[in-house]
Amino acid sequence: MNIKPGSMTPAEPAPSEEAARAALEVLRRLRRADPALAARLEAESGAAAPARVYDEGFRPDAPYLAAMPDLQNGPESLIRGARRPIQHVGISNFRLPLLWPLRDGGTATLETSVVGSVALEATRKGINMSRIMRSFYRLAQGPMDFEALGRILDAYLHDLDSDEARLMLRLRLPLRRKALRSGLEGWQYYDLAFELAQAGGRRLRAMHLDYVYSSTCPCSLELAEHARAARGRMATPHSQRSLARVSAALAEGAERLWPEDLIDMCARAIPTETQVMVKREDEQAFAELNGANPIFVEDAARLLCAALEADPRIGDFRVAASHQESLHSHDAVSVLVSGPTFAQASIDPRFFETLRA
Repeated sequence: MNIKPGSMTPAEPAPSEEAARAALEVLRRLRRADPALAARLEAESGAAAPARVYDEGFRPDAPYLAAMPDLQNGPESLIRGARRPIQHVGISNFRLPLLWPLRDGGTATLETSVVGSVALEATRKGINMSRIMRSFYRLAQGPMDFEALGRILDAYLHDLDSDEARLMLRLRLPLRRKALRSGLEGWQYYDLAFELAQAGGRRLRAMHLDYVYSSTCPCSLELAEHARAARGRMATPHSQRSLARVSAALAEGAERLWPEDLIDMCARAIPTETQVMVKREDEQAFAELNGANPIFVEDAARLLCAALEADPRIGDFRVAASHQESLHSHDAVSVLVSGPTFAQASIDPRFFETLRA
């Protein structure tokens, strides 16, 4: 075989690591500036593209799992922004059916919305959010009460290596209610929330209830009666659907406070709760009940305050009331706070918008 001089090209030396890194940086800049050109050049280079097929049969083994990236548990150098602690990190509104005990000894399975969060130290990048759900699912097997929630909160503190954590569970509790005179019955639904939080070495147990009632304006009632007496004119006082949000922290070492107990307290303080099933005799009775219990929004806050103060199981509390006026195009509101737990200098700009009956 005859080989002519110069007919063979000598092998090119491998590029140095420094040259390869420089070329890689050029390609990165090209991807940012012209992604289409970068993709075409990569295809021409023969680089293997990832397969666009879901690998249904793949099951990761222990070494594979150990090698997977975990940015949230990475070093402090991965933190972006200020190195500051974060008071709440977690997930909001994951829902599941939970078993809730009732005061009469029964139980009810109710859809429940859960908020779970922990505090994050300034030197930690983040948390694994899925652990919040995994811990909850693992432990939320029996009836829910503050004792059961305490076990879940302890798991959060341990599993997510934090010294502060919070749970908030929201649900709608259905209770049968009788009409005033006819004997009919119907289901009344009560918006409830159970809150359990640990911060500063203290554990908070609180219950939140939205109580919906009818408020007849005392001033309007007097003016209507004046028109009838002075001029023989029929007049109707204005009344409206109203809502009081009662937030009550359980006192240290207090006996059990049932949601039904808190509902009964509200009904005794403000007996004009909205009705479910009514006939004519019930509607007339409700008109009489409202006439016997006219109420300003200031009265609502103070009447509920007196009821809460009288129960030794309740420590700090807050009452936020909203009368959605039929006379005006705006609402009348009041907030009464007892103790430091619910006190705050600033109010969320949309707080009163959430008080909708």
